[in-house]
Amino acid sequence: MRIGIVTATYLPSRNGVATSTALFARGLRERGHDVRIFAPRHPLMPGHEDGVYRLNSSFAGARALGAPADYPVMLAPGPLLTGRLPLRDLDVLHTMHPFLAGQLALKWGRLAGAPVVYTAHTQYDQYLHYAPMPPSVGRAILRPHISAFARRVDAVLAPGQAMVDMLRAYGYAGAVQLFPNPVDLAAFRAAGGDAFRAEFHVPADAPLVMYLGRLAPEKNLDVMMHAFNVARASRPELRLLVVGDGPSRAQAQARALEGVTFTGPLPYARVPEALSAADVFLTASTSEVLPMSMIEALAAGTPLVAARSPAALDLIREGVNGLIRDATQSALADGLLAALHRDALAGLQARARESAAQYDLGTLAGNLEGVYQAVMGRGRRRPAG
Repeated sequence: MRIGIVTATYLPSRNGVATSTALFARGLRERGHDVRIFAPRHPLMPGHEDGVYRLNSSFAGARALGAPADYPVMLAPGPLLTGRLPLRDLDVLHTMHPFLAGQLALKWGRLAGAPVVYTAHTQYDQYLHYAPMPPSVGRAILRPHISAFARRVDAVLAPGQAMVDMLRAYGYAGAVQLFPNPVDLAAFRAAGGDAFRAEFHVPADAPLVMYLGRLAPEKNLDVMMHAFNVARASRPELRLLVVGDGPSRAQAQARALEGVTFTGPLPYARVPEALSAADVFLTASTSEVLPMSMIEALAAGTPLVAARSPAALDLIREGVNGLIRDATQSALADGLLAALHRDALAGLQARARESAAQYDLGTLAGNLEGVYQAVMGRGRRRPAG
């Protein structure tokens, strides 16, 4: 198959959509497919990328729209650039975005006579505080647009039940297939965390709690760090590593108390060793859908202690691979202490690793191949009107 993936974010940007897109591309290529990724230019992108076609982008536009600093906004390609892109022989297109990237996927799908698959990744309502408009206005624009876009594509996928519920709330009543993000399990099985602990001066026998992800207002970092402080009052030997970067980093770091270390961002290649170093992964976020970092923690054998959220309910089997608690500092502190108890921790860690098997890249790449074959078999569906 000749597969075109049109994405508004791609490596070296650090976010779940960029990472999962790169993993799926790798998995599909390993199955013999020709995968072409159409993504915005990034100042840190490699000089040469096989199968990646960069479109013009704007960091100024990202700031104006409230997008993360590491998320350049794709600009619409003109006819000269479009004419140079390998589009006409594509068998299927896939996009993760209902805005410009999605509109390009639909346009290029018509050009190639190819079906379009859409994965709904983002609960946009949870990010309206970034937009330069009142949230009520943002919702009034977003909801009908996303619902209309979903009706125009040939298949709709969602990584978790939260996204299905969002699409229903937005007015989309069509079929949605649950399709989780992948993890390269082999990389996590081979990882060890001793060197990572040593790098950040965490004793080998210290119970280590970790948060890994974007540091932003919607992540409830204050609640998470207060929960850790409450737990540490009972167990002073606890350590917390906060791994990542984002607009809330400076403020959170300024408020951090003893036992908390901010590592800054890490290259994705180091994520397995980082998560393998931890005993427990802690998050207070309630806005997650099915975040890569939580799946990766399970793959590393690191159980989750999470605030009640759609992602937690999808990922965690209570008392098996983690614990779900209310999004309060006292409830999360209790959950953290319970998970770290010597009678519980080893079992949680073993079952966390077992529970990650369903997210194996090889298996999910094969399943995605099946989705593409199914829409190709139905033929290109032309939208009514």
